[in-house]
Amino acid sequence: MIEVEVFGAGALPAPRTQELEDLCAAVAARLEVADGHVAIEFVDAPRIAELNLAHRGKSEPTDVLSFPIDGVASSPAGEAPSPTPRSVSAGGVPSELGDIVICPEHTTDIREAVVHGMLHLLGMDHETDDGEMLALQCELLVSARR
Repeated sequence: MIEVEVFGAGALPAPRTQELEDLCAAVAARLEVADGHVAIEFVDAPRIAELNLAHRGKSEPTDVLSFPIDGVASSPAGEAPSPTPRSVSAGGVPSELGDIVICPEHTTDIREAVVHGMLHLLGMDHETDDGEMLALQCELLVSARR
């Protein structure tokens, strides 16, 4: 089971927590990840700019950042990752997949940002593949809207 915690969504016109959980679960299922924990945090432009500078060396705000924790084995450039199904740890706690940080001010579609961030958490990278990540992102979003 994919567990999702949402922070900072208070006054945002963000999707319901259940919808965010469903999106994360759909991405995980598509990449054959069975269990895990994801945190999604909504932040303002100054905070995401600070994170973007600290972690990517870019001094401007962005729409979404992903911070994998337990990670997925890397694949050669241009190939989709091949994650193994995750299992619950011995203590009954799901793997920490990581954190997704979203800046609604710089995001046109919160759902797209969640799917994009989740794909990154699970090892995909549109900057090094041949379009597989963004194609899968589009496919997942179309399925989610049905």
